[in-house]
Amino acid sequence: MKNPHLIVSREVQAALEGHHPVVALESTIIAHGMPYPRNVETAMRVEQAVRDAGAIPATCAVIGGKLHAGLDAAAIELLGQAGSGIPKASRRDLAYLVSQGKNGATTVASTMIIAHLAGIRIFATGGIGGVHRGGANTLDISADLQELAQTPVAVVSAGAKSILDLGLTLEYLETFGVPVIGFGTDEFPAFFTRKSGFGVDFRLDTAQAVAQLLQSHRELGMKSGVLIANPVAAEHQLDPDAMQQAIEAALADADRQGIKGKAITPFLLAAVEKLTGGRSLEANIELVLNNARLAAEVAVNLSNK
Repeated sequence: MKNPHLIVSREVQAALEGHHPVVALESTIIAHGMPYPRNVETAMRVEQAVRDAGAIPATCAVIGGKLHAGLDAAAIELLGQAGSGIPKASRRDLAYLVSQGKNGATTVASTMIIAHLAGIRIFATGGIGGVHRGGANTLDISADLQELAQTPVAVVSAGAKSILDLGLTLEYLETFGVPVIGFGTDEFPAFFTRKSGFGVDFRLDTAQAVAQLLQSHRELGMKSGVLIANPVAAEHQLDPDAMQQAIEAALADADRQGIKGKAITPFLLAAVEKLTGGRSLEANIELVLNNARLAAEVAVNLSNK
């Protein structure tokens, strides 16, 4: 039975009914990830990357109190122009936004929820949220991790953002039985850089192999998601030492200003962008495009199973 709060675009619905490949995309990157009009331009490029790889894009958002899987250009423009005026919508926010008829830009967690409701099996993002530095004491842990633990949608990302505690993030995923797959790598990528010093659970080198794992995961009745860690291309990665210095400076600034909770990630990304002279934004765009292409390739292989 279709959820009464869900609207699936005609194109996405037709693809799903015809067992054609579909890739979900988030909208926080549009409203909170970068300035207008770069955000809209990037969103359209990401959708086109999915199409070029043979799949249908389904950008997700909350619009007028409805969960949307698949947005038209006008809705993407709305999100881009409004920017941070549209709240980030995670799991805890959805019922409120729906009940009040409001808009929301979906995070990894809420995009997974919408994708699952719509019947979309794979989702491409930039990087997942995780355990924040100091999280062992503050318990500041992204809802993305718990969503991966309980919602059977595969997520392609460039690992987790290097502003996080990557070791604790991977420990959390291990505790809840979420497989972490390194695509063409034995090392968990750290968003802007290809290396983190931490390993992955399994390495797979082709989209076909990833699709086969996802199919087996489903046939075994597993209820968790799967994290597919896809490193940023070598030519687009940032210098790890320079990134660490920028992150530490941004974290110190956030601490001085008392910035916490859901505001911390966009603050840190903006600060790091400034400290890197804009290079982090360019890397962010390239890694999202890279993830979208891989997700589409996996979706194409899944559609044949």
